[in-house]
Amino acid sequence: MQTSAMIDASVNYHVKKSEPQNFEFDVDRIIGNLVSPELVTTQVKVADVRLAEFEPDFAHDGLAFLKRPSAVQDFESDDSWREVYDAELSELLKSQIGAEEVIVFDHTVRIDAPDAARRPARNVHNDYSRVGAEERLIDLVGEARAEQFHKAGYGFVNVWRPVGRVITTSPLGFIRPSSVQRDDWMDIGLVYPDRFGQILGVAANDDHEWFYQSAMTPDEIAVFNIYDNQGRPQLAHSALDLPGDANARHPRKSIESRTLVRYS
Repeated sequence: MQTSAMIDASVNYHVKKSEPQNFEFDVDRIIGNLVSPELVTTQVKVADVRLAEFEPDFAHDGLAFLKRPSAVQDFESDDSWREVYDAELSELLKSQIGAEEVIVFDHTVRIDAPDAARRPARNVHNDYSRVGAEERLIDLVGEARAEQFHKAGYGFVNVWRPVGRVITTSPLGFIRPSSVQRDDWMDIGLVYPDRFGQILGVAANDDHEWFYQSAMTPDEIAVFNIYDNQGRPQLAHSALDLPGDANARHPRKSIESRTLVRYS
């Protein structure tokens, strides 16, 4: 990837092991008690796509950066914004990636502060393995409709947006899919007191090409593919820790929306 601007960042890769690995949440029924699999902090070079020759495209790279202002400005006071925002996301994904049907099923506001309920995810990962995606599909639409989604082609697509102000710390970074090898991926379990899920962790590889978009505003979004049963590229991603983040006056605040899409 040719670029005139690279930044130094650190990320936390997963480690390949022969035994199963899990994130365990609320261990011993203690809210917030987390047991994590082994992670290794690694320094990486990250290209800023605002200044790079590479401009990601959803069809080929599984990601697109778009300017899409929202009518919603307050995502935290109550839930009254959800209907408006869900409709915006549905129209966006139908027009931009060719979705025939869009089901918005989760919104997560993340704040990079020690006392925040949800902080940015700092492990290099993808939100669903194949097993996890297929289980989630059935959870959302039931077995009968899940078969229809399989036949038509379906995917899980996330939409990420800054909240409140420009992102200057812990931005969301991605690995160019073509630089990820099959053996870099690994299954990581998510163990909750009442359920089990599965994501994909990513092992370190010097060939990974990291990129991000600098200074994203609340009018800008990242649309990225998590899983696709027709083979569209899926994105490994993580928050990027930058030099000076610890001294930032305004920590990152963002909203990540998860959607299930059915193609025609």
